[in-house]
Amino acid sequence: MGYEMSKIAEYRALEAQIGEQLKRLEALKADSALKKEIEFEQKLKALLEKYKMSLKDIIGIFEPDAGGNVRKGAAPAAKNSRRERIVKRYMNPSNGEVVETKGGNHKVLKAWKKEYGNDTVES
Repeated sequence: MGYEMSKIAEYRALEAQIGEQLKRLEALKADSALKKEIEFEQKLKALLEKYKMSLKDIIGIFEPDAGGNVRKGAAPAAKNSRRERIVKRYMNPSNGEVVETKGGNHKVLKAWKKEYGNDTVES
């Protein structure tokens, strides 16, 4: 049979937690930044109601390409805006062997550069 907390110990632990949370709540209530956020939220909700708009409508106005886009027929954003790397050809200066790669992190190419020098292989 496992150890169970007595009812009074559980009560005291909860009472202590509540006391700490009340202190944090009072500190937040006095925070001017929180007061400004609450005021902003209230004014924003009033504006949204006045103009019969939702948050998605507002996001659509300021960020048309955002995921919450409300415009119909809008083109989807490109998945990858990075341009594709081109294939480069490198030739071994001594035996004419050719390596094709899109990047410089190629095992054979690195060996050639180490043996013959970067400038020789790149030319």
